[in-house]
Amino acid sequence: MIGFPPNFDGMTDIDLQLDHVAEAAKVIDPVFLNSPQYSDEQLNERLGRRVLVKIETLNPLRSFKGRGAEYFAAGLEPGTTLVCGTSGNFGQAIAFAARKRGLRAEIFVRADISPVKLRRMKALGARVRRVDGEAKVAAAAFAAEAPDRVFAVDGRDPAISEGAGTIGLELAAERGIDTVVLPVGDGALIAGVALWLKAHTPDVRIIGVGAKSAQAMVTSWRAGEPITVERANSFAAGISIRTPERESVRRLRSLVDDFVLVDDDELRAAMRLGAETLGVVPEPAGAAGLAALTVHDIPGDLVATVVTGANADLSVLGMAR
Repeated sequence: MIGFPPNFDGMTDIDLQLDHVAEAAKVIDPVFLNSPQYSDEQLNERLGRRVLVKIETLNPLRSFKGRGAEYFAAGLEPGTTLVCGTSGNFGQAIAFAARKRGLRAEIFVRADISPVKLRRMKALGARVRRVDGEAKVAAAAFAAEAPDRVFAVDGRDPAISEGAGTIGLELAAERGIDTVVLPVGDGALIAGVALWLKAHTPDVRIIGVGAKSAQAMVTSWRAGEPITVERANSFAAGISIRTPERESVRRLRSLVDDFVLVDDDELRAAMRLGAETLGVVPEPAGAAGLAALTVHDIPGDLVATVVTGANADLSVLGMAR
């Protein structure tokens, strides 16, 4: 494990609010709430320990992202155009929330985006713009051109993390969890979940999982400020970013106890593990928690993890159409 960042300061300087997480649980479309969480005997046997899994794939987006996008969109005025730059799952969530609430969605993506995610964003009614450079930069420029355009930034806007924090609210109903292992891309999920759990079970350990080939967030977490990496991992796009948001780094410095890293082969093996034991085929980033529990000696008598997405290109498992 990587260990605490220098000058780790505990739960201070957090701009997320517990009452907003509770409110989000009442505002978010119920289709995203109360996802299954259970201990699977086959998985426990394969991992050699007791694990609680929460399955965030059984919804119209096949990922947890709808929680944050729904809570964010709930606070916007009619006639707003929601704009974002995304690797895919957040764009689907913005498209879903916009359509449900009578808003417009303009989604910017990299030219090499997963075809699976591209098709799903378009199917949800968003206008999708493919760009050669950084999708987030192009989205920000577009949003700045008109006052009715709102730039939604995963990892920056508090409401997005607070919506994701409803996962922590639901996990807290399970007694005895002492460690929670979560994939980390932009940090919205782990910040929201950690906020709720540390407030209600202060001794819980929160461990983030990143990709070895895309270490922007873990490097930034240790440094205490955003660090840009030149390349990100296209295989595990959901946990691969080039430059974390400053707000996200600050939150994670206070809320995350440790980080571990996994490589592409370990993610691929975890995808198969999910398919064989849980009957779920996660996308690479969505399987990061399972991968970490497979290859790292993570402490805890009852460890919880979240299978966070299932928008996989099945060709990576030799299951092409």
